[in-house]
Amino acid sequence: MNLDRKHMTAAEAEAAQIDVGLRSYMLGVYNHMTIGLALTGFFAIGTKLLAMSSPAFAQLIFASPLKWVIMLAPLGMVFFLAARVHSMSASAARTTFYIYAGVMGLSLASIFFVFTGESIARVFFITAAAFAGLSLYGYTTKKSLSGMGTFLFMGLIGILIASVVNIFLASTMMQFMISVGGVLVFAGLTAYDTQNIKNMYMESDGHEVSTKKSIMGALQLYLDFINMFLFMLQLFGNRE
Repeated sequence: MNLDRKHMTAAEAEAAQIDVGLRSYMLGVYNHMTIGLALTGFFAIGTKLLAMSSPAFAQLIFASPLKWVIMLAPLGMVFFLAARVHSMSASAARTTFYIYAGVMGLSLASIFFVFTGESIARVFFITAAAFAGLSLYGYTTKKSLSGMGTFLFMGLIGILIASVVNIFLASTMMQFMISVGGVLVFAGLTAYDTQNIKNMYMESDGHEVSTKKSIMGALQLYLDFINMFLFMLQLFGNRE
């Protein structure tokens, strides 16, 4: 009886230690993501203010060939970070992620000229509340969400194809449907990715590996948040 109790106590202690490590790891994920979002917002707002005060700067950012570099740079940096993160140091991966978040802010600055600041703030807080609930569900649920992966990926591909087609059609109804589909897909991805990030944690990981995993997890959730925010802005944002 005493032996069984000792085994149970040891198992409980090990489970508690893993739980503490997991919470610390997930806190790192959310911290990196939050800093990334703050950098994006800072550079987006800063770019708008500079463009408003300097027509030459506005011309450079929004009307010169540099605009294509700013628009495409975030995509290139995502692929670079995903491909090279295993060979990078944790500090280099973190720095690359933060630079990416800043460049994304430059890329998104134009939305501050399209939508009112009040509606952007409103939609941001709505997105933040929805994201928090969905991510909490993904973290706490005992149900495996792995079956959602294929469905969500197919939905994402469908949205990308429809978005390209609508560039030529310029259909308001189709844009509305794309936005609704985008919100649903990235809402699902928020819960799905959170559970995957949680499952990636291993107690045996060293600090370096654990940090790089948390940065990649932060990147996934950052992209889920940004895309859900942009699609919700299309639905609920008030244009200037």
